Amino acid sequence: MKSNFLALLLLGVLLIVALVFGVYQAFFAAPSFNGTVIDPPRAAPDFILDSDHGPVKLADFQGKFVLLYFGYSYCPDVCPTTLSDMKRVVSRLDPQAERVQGIYISVDPRRDTPIRMGEFSRFYHPSFIGLSGTPEAISQTASAYGIIYRYNDDESTSNYTVDHTSRITVIDPQGRIRLYWEHGTTSDQMIDDLRQLLKEN
Repeated sequence: MKSNFLALLLLGVLLIVALVFGVYQAFFAAPSFNGTVIDPPRAAPDFILDSDHGPVKLADFQGKFVLLYFGYSYCPDVCPTTLSDMKRVVSRLDPQAERVQGIYISVDPRRDTPIRMGEFSRFYHPSFIGLSGTPEAISQTASAYGIIYRYNDDESTSNYTVDHTSRITVIDPQGRIRLYWEHGTTSDQMIDDLRQLLKEN
C-alpha cells in the first residue's frame, strides 16, 4: 500500500511539474524562430527607388511587415525560387496577408527597368512591388542592407549573370529589422516565423 501511495504521489508531482512547465512555455518563454533573429531589432535603412508607378520609399510601408529581397529578373534559379516561396507565404497568410508587403529590388539596373521589375514581381504575386534605380542608388541601398553583388562575364552583353547575397530581410511595422531568412529557409518555416511576429503586432 505504501509503495502504491508513493507511486501515485510521484505521478502527481510529475503532472504538476509538466503543467507548470507548459504554462511557462506558453506565456513566458521567448519564441523560437527559424530565421536569424536580430536582437535587439535595428532600424531598417530607408531608401527611395523607382517602381513602374513612381518613386517608392520604405517609409511608405510603416504599419506593415515588409519582406525585402534583392535579386534580378534574369536570375536563372535562386531568385525565382525565393519569389515563389514569398508568394506561398503571402498566399497562405490570408486573411492577414494584407499586413505583409513583398518588395523585390534589382541589383541589375542596367537591364531591369522599373517597368520590367514591376511586371516580373507581379507575375509572382499581384501585391509584390519591384524596384530599380540608378546604379549608384542600387549600390547604396544594397550596401545599407549588407547585400553584396558582382557581375560576371562581359557586362556589355545581355547574357551576363550576377552573383548576389540571397536572403530575405523581415522588417516589422515599426520599420525595424527583425529577421533574416537565408537561402534554403522553407516557406513553411517562414510562415511559422511570421505568424509569431504577427501575434506581437
